[in-house]
Amino acid sequence: MRHVLVLLNAKAGTLQHRDGEAVCREVVERLSRDGREVEVRLLAGEPLLRAIRASGRGPHDTVIVGGGDGSVSLAARCHENSGKALGILPLGTMNLLARDIGMPTDLGAALDALDTARPHRIDMGTLNGRRFHTISGFGFFSQMARARETARRWGLGRFFAVPIAAFLALRRTGRIHIDVEVDGRQRHFAAFSALITVNRFTGPGWHRGHLDDGLLEVHIAEDRGALARLKAGADMVTDSWRDNPGIISLTGRDIVIRRGGRRRTWVSTDGELARERLPLHYRVMPQALELLIPETTPQRASIS
Repeated sequence: MRHVLVLLNAKAGTLQHRDGEAVCREVVERLSRDGREVEVRLLAGEPLLRAIRASGRGPHDTVIVGGGDGSVSLAARCHENSGKALGILPLGTMNLLARDIGMPTDLGAALDALDTARPHRIDMGTLNGRRFHTISGFGFFSQMARARETARRWGLGRFFAVPIAAFLALRRTGRIHIDVEVDGRQRHFAAFSALITVNRFTGPGWHRGHLDDGLLEVHIAEDRGALARLKAGADMVTDSWRDNPGIISLTGRDIVIRRGGRRRTWVSTDGELARERLPLHYRVMPQALELLIPETTPQRASIS
């Protein structure tokens, strides 16, 4: 890590009420140790997207993106075969990948962690050929993403937004009939949700213990009636879903999901909601991303 480009999302929640220039100075000061050259850009909207897309082709050997999961996902897609290491400053709401590698959410602590972080190769997944780093889901999960945006527009904090979003999502989610094919073996489910993760959730708080096992895991929440649906929805929100017999988990490297005669469905992938064409085809891409991971964080996912 000698020539570092830092791209900060000026609209990220953590930066909304801070002096942008002061943040840039702090980033340069903390990351310029050991003679590193550090360039910081504070951007928003289309200029930020263009800068992230171009960062995989620039002269820097390391690119650090400060924002939420959407910014991180775009950066991960743009750094395929770039030869550069990618770092994360978790400035968003969920910070899925950042949590799995043990990145602190405090800006100063995150910069200190990046200062001593080392590059490791981790797995990624693809949905219909497009890369993602952590999670993709439809049914209840895509409705959760839509309802969470509604709760945010109402001005609710995360403590209230999550349960309210879950309630709204359960009201909007109906029974869906899906065929799930895992590594060539197909099963039919009457479900209200399906979730696909890159590697398995093995720890508390929807935490992945390993990021380089070369696996996908699909979780199907079966529709066993209104009360069972409420219980499954509550278990997913409160992280006790592994003990729910109505939630089936299957692992594999190639997963195809079909929904009757439907051509498209709403899917939430790494926090981004989009209408995706069916069937949904997921593949794992082993060690596809070179990511800076803190060396001294005890909670971080293990890397071989």
